[in-house]
Amino acid sequence: MRVLVTGGAGFIGRWVVKKLVDENHEVWVLDDFSNSLKENLDGLDVELEIGDVRDRKIVSKLFKNNFDVCIHAAAQINVQESLENPGKAFTVNVGGTFNILEEARRYNTRVVVIGTCMVYDMADSSKSINEKHPVKPASPYAGSKLAAEELASSYYYAYNLPVVILRPFNTYGPFQKSNMEGGVVSIFIKRYLEGKPLLVYGDGTQTRDLLYVEDCADFIVKASLDENAVGQVINAGSGKDISINDLALLICGDEKKMRYVSHHHPQSEIQKLVCDHSKAKGLLEWEPRITLGEGVERTKEWIKRTEL
Repeated sequence: MRVLVTGGAGFIGRWVVKKLVDENHEVWVLDDFSNSLKENLDGLDVELEIGDVRDRKIVSKLFKNNFDVCIHAAAQINVQESLENPGKAFTVNVGGTFNILEEARRYNTRVVVIGTCMVYDMADSSKSINEKHPVKPASPYAGSKLAAEELASSYYYAYNLPVVILRPFNTYGPFQKSNMEGGVVSIFIKRYLEGKPLLVYGDGTQTRDLLYVEDCADFIVKASLDENAVGQVINAGSGKDISINDLALLICGDEKKMRYVSHHHPQSEIQKLVCDHSKAKGLLEWEPRITLGEGVERTKEWIKRTEL
């Protein structure tokens, strides 16, 4: 397959690109490095175009390569930034997706939109979140991602454009940033390795379904290349949630190394996230393979090797 990955130098994008290259697909990457590093692609045989999905000319030029699939992972992903600058979330996440869809329509390219579990309302105490669960975007980030999904769906129904919408849950692992733009696992690990207290926002009872990034990339590539996924919204997660308190304790091993602080965006916090991935299992024969304990250890070793 000839595949374009937007945001392909980012955290998840990089692993998707690696998986595609390992499977001998031809891969192009579009990335502006606003939230990624060129070094993330070191050793990967790809055609790189440096640019922004908001730039229609660059997107149009790229699509002349007549791709079979475009995996659209480029996005404004920071919740706090979206609260401070909702216009950027809109122009990147909705406007950028529009550019991709318009060019894909010209060539009938399959578009795989990488969404987010943050569009969902929280899970209740007894049920996990499937694809029919109510949505409740509680930040401009989540709202713009949901709008991008809906726009993509409209192209599927209006133009018969092959569209796939994927909603990975909280993904973590090597190559994820460990500063405040990163995820909770990498942030906790970095602070633990530096001998600093782990900062827990709020009371720490909020839960997350943590998906190791290689499992996430496997899911994305499988869904991208499977005809059964076209026209579908599909979740991916571990099927288990863990509280932030328990995650912190798993990483640092001592409650005395945890410190509670005020949440910087409590209005956008989702109290309980746990994924029902039965659709992905039935449709794609996909299941996560890496346990949380193993994933944390792999991430810890990577951070030790690259950041300390």
